[in-house]
Amino acid sequence: MQVITLGTGCPLPDPDRAGPATLVRTAGLNLLFDCGRGVLMRAAAVPVGPSGFTVVFLTHLHSDHVTDLNDIITMQWATSMAASPLRIVGPVGTAAFVDRTLAMLQDDIGYRVTHHADLNWEPMVEVTEVTDGVAWEADGVRVLAEPTDHRPVHPTIGYRIESEGAVVAIAGDTKPCDGLDRLCADADLYVQTVVRRSAIEAFPIPRLVDVLDYHSDLAEAAGTATRNRVGTLVLTHPVPPPPSGSDLAAEWVAEAAAGFAGAVVLADDLQVFDLSS
Repeated sequence: MQVITLGTGCPLPDPDRAGPATLVRTAGLNLLFDCGRGVLMRAAAVPVGPSGFTVVFLTHLHSDHVTDLNDIITMQWATSMAASPLRIVGPVGTAAFVDRTLAMLQDDIGYRVTHHADLNWEPMVEVTEVTDGVAWEADGVRVLAEPTDHRPVHPTIGYRIESEGAVVAIAGDTKPCDGLDRLCADADLYVQTVVRRSAIEAFPIPRLVDVLDYHSDLAEAAGTATRNRVGTLVLTHPVPPPPSGSDLAAEWVAEAAAGFAGAVVLADDLQVFDLSS
């Protein structure tokens, strides 16, 4: 099993970090978790084309995590040689969100169908909404969902991928909670969006400080990893993002490592983690 942090950014535009998106490659499948800004550009570097995603899993409907779902829908449809559904799994509310996205795309869909004689169908999207339990299973790969705590954003879920003798937990945006602990139990790799409390508190702007109450800070992510016997803690979606090439990245890792004895990585875009049983 291979985990690739396609995009590691937060809502703030960053020249070095695309929006949140993580690709899990296992058993010949490509499982995409969230689809933030620039996801298809980053996927092209792997390479995985727009028709190459077996399933798209959404952790929640915050804009930075779903902003390019419309691009995936459009390009999966427009580059397919035959009608085939895009499979999406997400929390309750995902179906309505997809319907609104398709409504937004109606002008573009009409233009393309009118122009291309061999494109005589509209985008097909199959949505499965989940709260907990088995979210998807095939070919020896099992993806489990658990509710997480990103309130007032609700509902939100994280995912646990079990395949090829390895376990990966992809948390999305969340505070520590029971569901997160269940996802992370004995995971080989735990991918967690994080904020750095000291850096945010140094700039007491209410809209910035507000992010502290519904994200895991570095100490909390480390605590979750320790409590659940995780192998490697992967930090992503850093707020505020440390400048590329700066010494601040090492400070982030050191702060998390103070509370977790395993490996800690502050992920970059297109970073690859290979797991073996």
